[in-house]
Amino acid sequence: MKGFGERGRPLSYGAGRRALVAVLAIGIGLALAPVAFQMFERGPKGAQMMDEFEPFMTDARLDGFQGHIRSIDAGVREAGGPIAVALEGRGAAARERFEERFPGFATFGRDWPPIHADMTNLLDTIQANAGNYRAVAALPSFRLFPWFFVIPGVLVALLAIGALLAPRARPSIRWLLVALGIGLVLAPVAFQMFDRAPKGARMMDAFATIQTREQVETMQGYFATIAVGQGSLRLEIVPALERSGLSASEIATRFPDVDTLNGGWIEILNDLTPMIGAMSDNVDNYEAIKSLPPFGLFPWFFVVPGLLIVALAVLPGRRGARPAAHAAAAGSLTTSGTARQGGAS
Repeated sequence: MKGFGERGRPLSYGAGRRALVAVLAIGIGLALAPVAFQMFERGPKGAQMMDEFEPFMTDARLDGFQGHIRSIDAGVREAGGPIAVALEGRGAAARERFEERFPGFATFGRDWPPIHADMTNLLDTIQANAGNYRAVAALPSFRLFPWFFVIPGVLVALLAIGALLAPRARPSIRWLLVALGIGLVLAPVAFQMFDRAPKGARMMDAFATIQTREQVETMQGYFATIAVGQGSLRLEIVPALERSGLSASEIATRFPDVDTLNGGWIEILNDLTPMIGAMSDNVDNYEAIKSLPPFGLFPWFFVVPGLLIVALAVLPGRRGARPAAHAAAAGSLTTSGTARQGGAS
């Protein structure tokens, strides 16, 4: 009969079985994706980095960091300019005497411009990506991310196996698969992944130049250099001004930038040091996240399998409707013909 195979099964039976095998493969692929991408190892490292960066990624804190660098720069410029003139006078010879008198500060004065440029670039990069960081932080934790693949993957695989082993249950199971597929498609929408994931990708790309072991160690070295320069400023240059006859209040009035730097140095140190420490502690964690597929692709890791599952679950049923209809019509014609033959006899 048309629409049936040699054993009386609808022609859609084979197509439906092949579709279920494909769905089973998709489910297994989803469940194993975190293993292939080492998400169970890398995900917690990413979560740790996000947690440890959180205190430093507010606009107020980042503005404060920028203010600290401006304060250091203003103090260095004032010490190397008006204060040097006040202590030794103007001209090349006077400048030479100032540097011989305060060699620690002189060295720091020469080192500061590239340090200033490098640290400003660091802070500008971080501040430009604060919004991108917050977008990633708004996603579910990296610790949970592997399970968003494993759980639906296992469910899809189990349903596909159930449908393969129990053909009569396939209609019901097919709609469960459709529901799971739709859930996968909608998950990136619910978590705003199409907006947030590309922002995370931009943050990871931007941090590639600053979140390295070499760069972090360079920054730590800068703090040692700045500390030496500030120590010379506080312990040598300011006392020299006092010996020249200026009181503490007169120094603060005439040289406010140096006074501000010295007065705020402990705060600057206590504020900037933990940030560089967090960067140092998370170099390996950053590398772990960087080794994952690009963030911008993650929404599609849900959408594409979801669409395929829906299509594979629905299409065999739609294709099976025509053979079934043809079979019913053929059966009706056969019955009618048999009835006519019986009446004729």
